[in-house]
Amino acid sequence: MTLSESTKTDIAALPLWRGKIKVALLKGGISNESYVVEDDNRKYVVRFGKDYPFHHVFRDREAMTAQAAYRAGFAPELFHAGDGVMVTAFLGARTYNADDVRANIPRIAELIRKFHTTMPEHILGPGFMFWVFHVIRDYARTLQQGKSRMASQLGSYLAIAAEMEAVQRPLPIIFSHNDLLPANILDDGDRLWLIDFEYAGFSTAMFDLAGLASNAGLDADESDALLTAYFKDPPDFELKRAHAAMQCASLLREAMWSMVSELYLDAPGVDYVAYTTENLQRLDQALDHYRSSYGKTAL
Repeated sequence: MTLSESTKTDIAALPLWRGKIKVALLKGGISNESYVVEDDNRKYVVRFGKDYPFHHVFRDREAMTAQAAYRAGFAPELFHAGDGVMVTAFLGARTYNADDVRANIPRIAELIRKFHTTMPEHILGPGFMFWVFHVIRDYARTLQQGKSRMASQLGSYLAIAAEMEAVQRPLPIIFSHNDLLPANILDDGDRLWLIDFEYAGFSTAMFDLAGLASNAGLDADESDALLTAYFKDPPDFELKRAHAAMQCASLLREAMWSMVSELYLDAPGVDYVAYTTENLQRLDQALDHYRSSYGKTAL
């Protein structure tokens, strides 16, 4: 994707720069546009993104969370937020992939646990609750109203969600990231960082732990290692079942996120239909694993 003149103008108009600037596309996201901007002082990340009420994404809340995460020591500094754009420090850190997650499970578990327990001290204003099963139910309403091509399947998706919610284990309320793709973890050689807080909110630890395992493709032993490192004890049957079920819910939510995006987003170079298909295939695999291990829960 080439840098448009309008984007160059929008970036140049931000009241931050010292001297001339250089702008380069930062590849990665599938709903926002991000750029690395270098002025005479330093490098920054500039990210454009509107409110997406259909995804429960509101940029003022994201900016507040990003600032809180910076104060708490988890995220790069936030220099500007407003008018559909956020500017943060460019860390020059390595972006993790799935193999990096597998190689650093104890380290990442410690980062997540500290984020979960420290962030509530820094969050300002009204709290936002992220409960994936509510998100799935709300996505179903959005897809029905938008006459999605997948509308005929919504009943089966809601039945899956109900089955997975029924086996969740009560856990303390913490503040979670809720979008733990490997690429949202950065390593500068000394420490780990977290970025992208669009979906962050109060929840339980299980969605982050399941989302990370699912997004990184962790196998059963690696998932057990993640749970053991996070909870400081080997997981019992109920915890492992809840984790496996939440992985299914995470994949279902991601597939339905993509279905909603098919209706309302048009990011350059992103094929949402293909992304929907990919996540539904992964959901089928995760469901097969879950039901072969734990059976089908009767509701």
